[in-house]
Amino acid sequence: MSHDGVGTRPGRGAVMRAAAFLTTGVLALPVLAGCSDPDPAGKPLAGQDIAPAARARIADGGTLRWAVDSVPETLNTFQSDADATTSRIAQATLPSMYRLDESGRPERNEAYLESAEVVETEPKQVVLYKLNQQAVWSDGREIGAADFAAQWRALSGKDSAYWTARNAGYDRIQKIERGDNDLEVRVTFARSYADWRSLFSPLYPKEVMGTPDSFNDGARTRLKVSAGPFTVRKIDRKGDEIRLTRNPRWWGEPAKLNEIVLRAVPRDERATELAAGRLDLADVDPAAARRIAIAAPRPENPSASPSGTPLMGPDLRKLTPAQRKDKERFHGFEIRKSLEPSYTQLALNGGGDGPLADERVRRAVARALDREKLAETVLRPLGLPAEPVGSHLALSGQAAYADNSGAIGGQDTAEAQALLADAGWVPGGPVKEKKKGEKAAGGEADKTGGSAKKEKDKDKDSGEKTEKAKKDGEKDGESTSGKKSDDDTYIVGEDDKGADEQDGRPLAQDGKQYGGKQLSGGAPGAYAPQGTAAPAGAATRQLAKDGKALTLRFVVPDGEGSGTLRTVADRIGLMLKRVGIRTEVTKVSDESYFKDHIASGQYDLALYSWPGSAFPATDARPIYAKPVPAADGSLNVEQNYTRVGTDQVDQLFEQAVSTLDESESRSLIRKADSRIWAAAGSIPLYQRPQLTAARTDLANAGAFGFTAPVFEDMGFLKKGAKGQPAPSAS
Repeated sequence: MSHDGVGTRPGRGAVMRAAAFLTTGVLALPVLAGCSDPDPAGKPLAGQDIAPAARARIADGGTLRWAVDSVPETLNTFQSDADATTSRIAQATLPSMYRLDESGRPERNEAYLESAEVVETEPKQVVLYKLNQQAVWSDGREIGAADFAAQWRALSGKDSAYWTARNAGYDRIQKIERGDNDLEVRVTFARSYADWRSLFSPLYPKEVMGTPDSFNDGARTRLKVSAGPFTVRKIDRKGDEIRLTRNPRWWGEPAKLNEIVLRAVPRDERATELAAGRLDLADVDPAAARRIAIAAPRPENPSASPSGTPLMGPDLRKLTPAQRKDKERFHGFEIRKSLEPSYTQLALNGGGDGPLADERVRRAVARALDREKLAETVLRPLGLPAEPVGSHLALSGQAAYADNSGAIGGQDTAEAQALLADAGWVPGGPVKEKKKGEKAAGGEADKTGGSAKKEKDKDKDSGEKTEKAKKDGEKDGESTSGKKSDDDTYIVGEDDKGADEQDGRPLAQDGKQYGGKQLSGGAPGAYAPQGTAAPAGAATRQLAKDGKALTLRFVVPDGEGSGTLRTVADRIGLMLKRVGIRTEVTKVSDESYFKDHIASGQYDLALYSWPGSAFPATDARPIYAKPVPAADGSLNVEQNYTRVGTDQVDQLFEQAVSTLDESESRSLIRKADSRIWAAAGSIPLYQRPQLTAARTDLANAGAFGFTAPVFEDMGFLKKGAKGQPAPSAS
């Protein structure tokens, strides 16, 4: 997950438990929009952009210097402190039975697996794996059933001595056996498991998984045995780099590169490192991308941006002195762009006793948003397709994707105001004067969650209020409009500008809907009576209830790479003002953003990202599971940081993961997504941009989109060679 629209993601284990229950019942929903469509999944919005080239055009040898966010604390992807670099190393050095194709769907990895199929369903599900005859570990031993069995035992959850971050799927296995020969592995499930293809990717050797000691400590700093085109040669924590070298026992096409050096470089330093010739490949932020694009303007790649415009930058005929210098500094580099397999969402904290505990208020927030405008704000200037994400559980092109946003409806100011009126929020009502230091309505976690801090500590951790919000916003290219409240917190929309205008463009339009049908039915209280009119002046007058103004605390990170996110937060604030909701934007440090605010429930509104998954029944369940009481009396929210969940969504996930009928499983996932939309705990906004600076002679690397890198094919073009045209995603 990531909190920034362009930034990085914390590791899998970034989970803290505390939550509250929904206050309304299950919604009665009409037939799902799109379910009659023979293929609602559609196609990926953008393909990969990697400068593809045939192996014959690539030189043998060379070192690729690749920027990453960190030197990982562990090389074991199943531990809680694993991060994105841990996964990148595993992709290069370990077996994966399945990996994602360009549409984000699992495909068999032929390097390791000749076939895999369900051979029995009664009385138990049995999957038979037939391994590649050449597949061996770097010590010469064949990959086999002993490795599968060791990984299952370590991740099954039955032995607490293994410090595992997740065991989903492995806990459903009953036994693992050798098949008719050493290359066959029979996996028998105690309970049917639809997402069985998600297992054993990556697969670690039994030397790592065989004992708690080797699992917990042995694979943190080194991999003695591996089985990919590369091996881990050295981890240099002082030098902030990891060196991967060719695996001499790799049975596939030999790696073109001699070595890959993964260097930990902060995002705000990458442009400097690229210009100095110390990096060959690096994901960069939009500002750096525009600077680098000056050096090598590229014709638009139809695979990467079928509906976008070129990466906006200066007029090359009228460069400033600084831009001319950038053109020289970044000579030999270009920008490759796609969309990450992840999306940014607006999270609405439904826990505690704040305004968003009321589903009607959450739905009003959702109906106030113009998601198309928000997507355009982020993606169109980058030349990427600016289309809102229509699902919480998959992305366009993935098998389970369907645009279910019709379950809540598109932007509609009148409907949002009617929902707020139905919830008792009255325009221009009496408001008790807020004392200095008093928080906005809501924004405080349920104390039973076990992770809420005392008010004193909370103020200390999050007290970096936004007295410099306007200055920072101008620095990051955002147009902020607002003023400080009495307690020095930045309040979006409190100035003389119209709430519906920003940068001269309308941010929302009354009466328009985007992304689906408007519902006309539902459980009592979930929808305002049809035709309810909002009182005159509601768009500009503060709403109040029981003497409290309707003001939501919008927490954002203050890091230099979060400018895009803060721009989006500002525009959301302006959209909400149009229906009478004010937002207090509070900036906090990147380090405390998740731990002290999102995970502990110290927010009303927040922006962060979730990765798309080919296995949503498994991977997305903990994100939307209904909070349940824990043994210590607190509430366990797993990864459901919005604290919004329902029994029906839980049931649909369980049914989807337990059926072996793929069509039925997809249908159940789409139904679950429709109900998640209706509960309005989170609102998907846009797929995250992926902008990668690469040397112009580097082939088969760049903005990968859904697909994992093919490490053995990456390399530098021979002198005079040119890459192949990028394949079209259409």
